[in-house]
Amino acid sequence: MRYDLAVIGGGPGGYTAAAAAAQAGLQVVLFEKDLLGGTCLNRGCIPTKAMLHTAEIWSEMQQADTMGLHAEGLAFDWAAVLARRSAAVDTLRHGVEQLMKTGGVTVVSGTAVVTGEGTVQCGEICYEAADIVIAAGAAPALPPIPGRELPGVCTSDDLLEGESSRPASLVIIGGGVIGVELAGAYSAFGCQVTIVEAMDRLLPGMDRELGQRLAAQFKKQGVGVAVKSLVQQITREGELLTVTYTDARGNTASVTAGKVLIATGRRPHAEALFSGEYRPAFSRGGIVADEAGRTALPHLYVIGDAKAGNIQLAHLADAQGKNVVAAILGKPLPVDTALVPSCIYTNPEIASIGMREQQAKEAGLAVCCGKALSGANGRCVIAGCGAGFVKLVCEAGSGRLLGAQLCWPRATDLISELALAIRQHLTAAELAGLIHPHPTFSEGVQEAAWQVLHRLDASHR
Repeated sequence: MRYDLAVIGGGPGGYTAAAAAAQAGLQVVLFEKDLLGGTCLNRGCIPTKAMLHTAEIWSEMQQADTMGLHAEGLAFDWAAVLARRSAAVDTLRHGVEQLMKTGGVTVVSGTAVVTGEGTVQCGEICYEAADIVIAAGAAPALPPIPGRELPGVCTSDDLLEGESSRPASLVIIGGGVIGVELAGAYSAFGCQVTIVEAMDRLLPGMDRELGQRLAAQFKKQGVGVAVKSLVQQITREGELLTVTYTDARGNTASVTAGKVLIATGRRPHAEALFSGEYRPAFSRGGIVADEAGRTALPHLYVIGDAKAGNIQLAHLADAQGKNVVAAILGKPLPVDTALVPSCIYTNPEIASIGMREQQAKEAGLAVCCGKALSGANGRCVIAGCGAGFVKLVCEAGSGRLLGAQLCWPRATDLISELALAIRQHLTAAELAGLIHPHPTFSEGVQEAAWQVLHRLDASHR
């Protein structure tokens, strides 16, 4: 069987590439060993956000008295919460299946292995293709913690796919994106959650203030947070698990719960996708490639989490799926992947784009920052939002926007305005000069821009 393009992996990058190639008239075969949609749709972005949306509504219902609304007998049905989560996943997966069917993409279920240039083996059948795109994603990274194999210790894949009962208590090892989102979801439904993070703050890969603000919000919600804490072991006694760690002061501490989630990130394991001597260059389990996804081997490409050094985000994989097809067809890359928004669906939401203040200073740039606070935003006050901010990082001389960090309601939607502003080299003056409707959350962007202008003006006096 010969095709123009073979894609290994049916996640956001893989199915996007397959659809784009089919629309361009190529004959495409897509291999997926599990379920179409990949980790994001089946065990990641979608089920997590479905739970978080339900949790947000539940939290608002519990605060209804503050708005003059009184109700009795409020309760949630955990089985129904999970059923709604599954329904969202099923609906979107069906959409991907229809997309492949409508586009004429041949979908093959099974584990695919590249055996040579232009050849892919799946089961007993060998497929030939002019070009091959690897979009196989990544798997949870499990640090060598003694006791990690004990019953009740799980990864996010396990928690979002196989659970049926709500744990009364949960220890989360890892305070990155996966850890904090699941902490927010489970704590909202009454689960006692503790996060143990080895670095000095939550969300260590983002602006320091974002992690600090989230930790303060978690404290109000009753979520325990232990930073600068290195896990030593997990032990089990009866139905309970104990996580022992060295705390920030070097003392031994422990926390006990009914379930332990290891959320220490994900790593690609792309080496297993190749058989024999035909192998590209690897780095930390990922395949080395250029911006367009080209590897050192002719007609072999890689996108998404399987690519070495890639930011593991579904929207980046989607963009790379479009770009890799353009590269194969000899066309310019249609999507700018230099600016990638980072979004976290906590309450309030967190989003970041471009340079952080410290990054800009380390790059030798003089910066001027402006910040809008939620307490001065009409829509935030009306909605009863907690403490939050919009921070803009601008070049001191020109006022050009370099980056933005938001801990703000609907931050994940607002960040696109700021991504476009950075890409178009807009200044704080241009952002401030754009009328934002009142009262809206988006006014926070304009107010932060005005704060930058006030500071720039004061510095020139």
